[in-house]
Amino acid sequence: MDLFFCPEIINGISILSEEESYHCIKVLRHIDGDEINLIDGAGNFYKAKITSAHKSHSGFEVIKKWKEEGSSNSKIHLAIAPTKNIERIEWLLEKAVEIGINEISFIECDHSERRKINLERLNRISVSAMKQSMRASLPKLNEIIPIKEFLNQKSVIKNQKFICHLGENKTQLSSVYKQGNNATILIGPEGDFSDAELKAANDAEFKEVIIGNNRLRTETAALVAIVHLNLLNQ
Repeated sequence: MDLFFCPEIINGISILSEEESYHCIKVLRHIDGDEINLIDGAGNFYKAKITSAHKSHSGFEVIKKWKEEGSSNSKIHLAIAPTKNIERIEWLLEKAVEIGINEISFIECDHSERRKINLERLNRISVSAMKQSMRASLPKLNEIIPIKEFLNQKSVIKNQKFICHLGENKTQLSSVYKQGNNATILIGPEGDFSDAELKAANDAEFKEVIIGNNRLRTETAALVAIVHLNLLNQ
């Protein structure tokens, strides 16, 4: 089943974007009257009928709408320091979208090896992963900011807050996470968080946790944490 992404449908706009229209009309050769399937990125599927087939602005009429099955009410917010090799973050993004993630923030740490990201490219990868995995939920991606600025954001205050850090801590994420609650989890760079960053996270009431006894690469740790939280909420 081909899916077309139309976030504007939430606001009552029934026109595919130029990119989606081109794929629908020129590549797949749909015509007026054909039925197509849409997603809005907010967890909804739609069945629609093409009313105006055009390669740059196809119009449609919604026939049916339904919610994505199996989605949890609890939200997962991942904050991660991007790796030097951006392909590893792109790989993580694909898998996170497939498994289920609500928001990803990119943070700049003392030991970060990458301090810039191409958010437009990452959003395109997210959309592609969402469509390929037949999902209807697209995570919010946030521009990279210093970790101390992230820790001061009000949006994470009401969440359960965790920071993955080996150190001497041996508290498993699964033993302290309360099922059904929103969670924000911090994953540091390959060089780990600095002592000052750990203190700042502790001051912001982030609990130090581990997700296993092995030392994991940044993107692996993030993926394992996402899997843990999703499984705990099933």
